[in-house]
Amino acid sequence: MAFIHGKDAAVIHGANPLTSFLNDGSVSQDIETAETTAFGVAGGAKTYIVGLRDATLSASGLFDGTASAVDEVLTASIGSDTLAPVLFAQSGIAAGNGCYILQAKTTSYEVSAPVGDVVSVSYDAQADGGADDAILLVALAAVTATGNGTAQDNSASTANGGIAQLHVTANTMDNDTVFKVQHSADNSTWADLATFTTVATTVTTSERVLVATGTTVNRYLRAEYTASGTGSITFTMAFARR
Repeated sequence: MAFIHGKDAAVIHGANPLTSFLNDGSVSQDIETAETTAFGVAGGAKTYIVGLRDATLSASGLFDGTASAVDEVLTASIGSDTLAPVLFAQSGIAAGNGCYILQAKTTSYEVSAPVGDVVSVSYDAQADGGADDAILLVALAAVTATGNGTAQDNSASTANGGIAQLHVTANTMDNDTVFKVQHSADNSTWADLATFTTVATTVTTSERVLVATGTTVNRYLRAEYTASGTGSITFTMAFARR
């Protein structure tokens, strides 16, 4: 049994790291149930079948109204119909850590200013397609040249595809950067599994790529990045097997 402390938790909304503004967060998942109770049921108790899954993310913390800070990001997001990739890392953004990934719309944003305390914020995001339990393939860090992340071992392959998610939070590169998720059966020979849209010069972005249902995902996974320019690009990447 391994318990973890919440002090290292992190939230990224689209291309915007919100970790330094927030101090509480949660992902809630639930599933519909439909009653199937019929006459003469054994034990005299109701019976059910499960239906559709759902998920939401809730987070709260400290108000900051400067450019690109939490207020600007969330004020813009609640007025947008565009789905944003969101990452919630309950034990911090480090390679090999678990996290939740979802694409979501902000459904509420609140600013609270009590007379005797710090101004605070809270927000809720509704997942579109549920939340997936993922593994981080790289830490949120800047790179300056082509490279690979550390291989992550799942102990076995899976056979139902998955979701790859990328967050680029800072970018001073003077040329394009290509990001991929690769997989391997033996931690030696690698093949491309998911390729993200090429990230242009100085662009920050986020993206989800679906690996189709029924696709074999080999035992080992890693991030691969090709940086052809000079400068640096800060990103993290996660993958959820299905």
